[in-house]
Amino acid sequence: MTGLDRGGLTVILIGPPGAGKGTQGALLATAFGWERLVTGDLLRSAIREGTELGKRARAYMDAGDLVPDELMIALVQERLRGFPFDRGVVFDGFPRTVAQADALSVALPSVERSLDAVLLLEAADAVLVKRIGGRRSCPQCGRVYNVYSDPPISDGSCDECAARLDHRKDDHPDTVRHRLKVYADLTEPLMAHYEDRAFPVLRVNGEGSLEQVRTAVVGALTSHLGVEV
Repeated sequence: MTGLDRGGLTVILIGPPGAGKGTQGALLATAFGWERLVTGDLLRSAIREGTELGKRARAYMDAGDLVPDELMIALVQERLRGFPFDRGVVFDGFPRTVAQADALSVALPSVERSLDAVLLLEAADAVLVKRIGGRRSCPQCGRVYNVYSDPPISDGSCDECAARLDHRKDDHPDTVRHRLKVYADLTEPLMAHYEDRAFPVLRVNGEGSLEQVRTAVVGALTSHLGVEV
């Protein structure tokens, strides 16, 4: 355990597709008892529970429109109000744009929170294209493989249920390159946005093994926050 388990911290985890945000965000939440806030999960939860904000969000989604930033921020505030003040929160992949970051900076004080750290997972595009392009998923049991780092025993078939593995369309190299361009256009400017406001961005190499990246993430956070491992 580290000083990170003291609770109440608010951390933003940013990175391009395939950098490992979901994995590292889940590890931080589990290791330190934090809440992991993923906007997609937040939307689905609000819609499933039938909250007023969820109903408004569903109307946009049913019409095929993007949920506007102001509604997303309201959903974030609603969720944060339900968390104990002494429990840490890691934003996994949000904010995605400078406009969302500005709105979040206004919203956090309204729920008696402040931003403690912005952590960026970095990896070269070639590494990300290969990492994502190598994913294969089982349509029957849901297990995910990677033909480069975690291949199935039998090529093309799931080890658990023998079903033929799928290569999702959004994991194809051309699609991945497009996703990376969208990230570069919309999300990369966040780094300059925070640094221009004298808020340091903690940069971590996301190209290593899961454990190497986890160690680097915890090390960057503990160093920035002035706590001992």
